[in-house]
Amino acid sequence: MARVVLMTGVSRYLGGLYARRLSTDPSIERILAVDVVPPPHPIGRAEFVRADIRNPMIGRIIAQAEVDTVVHMNVIATPKDTGGRATQKEINVIGTMQLLAACQKAQSVQRLVVKSTAAVYGSSPRDPAVFTEDMSPKAMPRSGWGKDSVEVEGYVRGFSRRRPDVEISLLRFANVMGHGIRTALTDYFSLPIIPVPLGFDARFQLLHESDVTEAMVRATTGPSVGIVNVAGDGFLTLLQCAALLRRPIVPVPLQAAGAVGSAIKQTGMADFSADQMAFLAFGRGIDTTRMRTVLGLEPAYTTRAAFEDFGSRLRGTVPGADDVGDAVTGAAAGTVAAISRVLERIQS
Repeated sequence: MARVVLMTGVSRYLGGLYARRLSTDPSIERILAVDVVPPPHPIGRAEFVRADIRNPMIGRIIAQAEVDTVVHMNVIATPKDTGGRATQKEINVIGTMQLLAACQKAQSVQRLVVKSTAAVYGSSPRDPAVFTEDMSPKAMPRSGWGKDSVEVEGYVRGFSRRRPDVEISLLRFANVMGHGIRTALTDYFSLPIIPVPLGFDARFQLLHESDVTEAMVRATTGPSVGIVNVAGDGFLTLLQCAALLRRPIVPVPLQAAGAVGSAIKQTGMADFSADQMAFLAFGRGIDTTRMRTVLGLEPAYTTRAAFEDFGSRLRGTVPGADDVGDAVTGAAAGTVAAISRVLERIQS
């Protein structure tokens, strides 16, 4: 049972939720919350420790506090949160390597819990309807968070071979939605006019932010679970999501999606990568049998309920956006030039 917990990423939104939730568990004697900047939100009774997991100093913190459970939540999803892709990769990959090296040396460590992502399965037209935990993707993620997470999981497997005495719980979460979280996907659906891949209507699962927290706490305090997919019940399609938000859409040829994503990224409204555009075209499904039978989690929110909670925080569409969207959809057939004209009208 976890007694002294060290968690990373406490200054991020989900890290704050987890710290506050874990603080309510009386069986946890001490919580050390590590990050490079002070958290902007309450963290319960967790003790903030300013430290960089890329620095070997993290090993001294683990040893001095006799940490028995390490919870790694600092794999960052969006480069704009760190100042660029290079910094994001360094934190995700080099940071994880340093953290695992520290855990390997610390004999007090008995359990490692890692927050991962279903993005490790990638998105391609050759994928199965749902991925189980033992399946490999047909096309590996080529960039961004998905690629980093594949590398992180590889380092975790290596750590497990070197320290077979340490229990490993690695949770692969579906895309997270909710009332407070902000991700690349929430930014995308917050656009006043939503560009969608022409001829595709991807289906996917979502997970509410509160269910992420519950899953992480169960992995921390309950039995070790190995690798587990975590997602809310049911699926939504891209067009269903746009309809629920009452957002106009602009069909975009998939070949032009990269240029469109770059144009939108320059406006600062959303951050796109090639893998994100593939996800919007082909979607992804994950099997959640182990979530129920091994982790013992029954999500409080379905995929639709999680998305509706996110949608409840959005303001109405930009005045005139419906007219603009109809005009673009009917007249421009989603070309890159049409996207640029729409964005210029929105910003003017």
